[in-house]
Amino acid sequence: MNPLTSANSMNTLRKIVLAVAIAGLAACGGGTQDAAKDASANAGAGAAGKDEKTQTSVPVETAQVAKRPIQASYNGTASLEAPNEAQVVAKTSGVLLKLLVEEGDRVRAGQVLAKIDPERPRLEVQRAEALLRKLEAEMNRSKELYDRKLVAADLYEKIRYDVATQKAAYDMARLELSYTDIVAPIDGVIAQRSVKLGNLIQLNSSLFRIVDAAQLEAVLNVPERELATMKAGAAVAMQVDALPGKTFNGIIDRVSPVVDAGSGTFRVTCAFASDDQLKPGMFGRVAVVYDERADALTVPRSALLEDQGETAVFAVRDNTAVRVPVQIGYLSGDLAEIRSGLAEGESVVTAGKITLRDGTKVEVLNAAPVPEAAIAQSGNGASTASVTP
Repeated sequence: MNPLTSANSMNTLRKIVLAVAIAGLAACGGGTQDAAKDASANAGAGAAGKDEKTQTSVPVETAQVAKRPIQASYNGTASLEAPNEAQVVAKTSGVLLKLLVEEGDRVRAGQVLAKIDPERPRLEVQRAEALLRKLEAEMNRSKELYDRKLVAADLYEKIRYDVATQKAAYDMARLELSYTDIVAPIDGVIAQRSVKLGNLIQLNSSLFRIVDAAQLEAVLNVPERELATMKAGAAVAMQVDALPGKTFNGIIDRVSPVVDAGSGTFRVTCAFASDDQLKPGMFGRVAVVYDERADALTVPRSALLEDQGETAVFAVRDNTAVRVPVQIGYLSGDLAEIRSGLAEGESVVTAGKITLRDGTKVEVLNAAPVPEAAIAQSGNGASTASVTP
């Protein structure tokens, strides 16, 4: 064989083997890349599915629609006042010699509270009495002479008038003397003492303030829209800031029939019996209960939604939030009465409702286990509702 021909054949064979090897490597590299792409796509799809599942289950807390007693009430604030209160003033002048009571002392009507120096009024009484006795003696002598026709009638009548005038002056002097004893005009407690022992008391100066705390009143200024609900004799309850945790019961004593045109309110006076705990001037919150229903369908007020004048709730049905418009009745504390839209035993969302939309899947965090009786009914084809504590 020609050596040149043999060399050309070997070169051609080498080129063919090299081309086959390159094609094989290319095929293997392409498969690896496709597999990697497929694995990456499968992993992304799984993560997306997991995220989608997580996003559609919103955690919420629920409460059960149940029948409970509920009260309708109007709430307001007022200060306690004592309807029976008296300012004791001096009816005469003089130096204060005795103080017989102090602030906080309980007194009776007519009890002597203090004494003003009585010497000058007493001397005035003695002088008026002496002059009266003198005129009475003259009148008696004049009457004897008049009966014997020895004294003119006009002179006898003049003496009689003088006696009557002096008797009035004598009574006035005695009254002035009685004013030196400062007495209590009403039963009550000494709330304030405005004088000190030895002070020179002027006429009409204030000495004591007496408060009768046996009955206290709180005056509410109620909007006119509540006029039909305020009735005399209705029960009221009050809590005062000075005595936290205690509730004091009373009644509506009277309702003003006139609405103030400027403020649009009318006065409602509530009466409370004092039990030595309530004091005049205490500030409190008053609740007037004007109606009560013992078996009302209620939900927590936290479940209510207000949207463009419509009230609604999110009811949980088959783990799905369903927006249900409701008609509410009375509102009392944390409860709201449901007049229509829900049935007893349904669950409504109380927490987590901000992110909800109608039809959103939910996960109830505080769901209680279904009772065995409910499970038995479910096995017989009856519908069941989860009980939420």
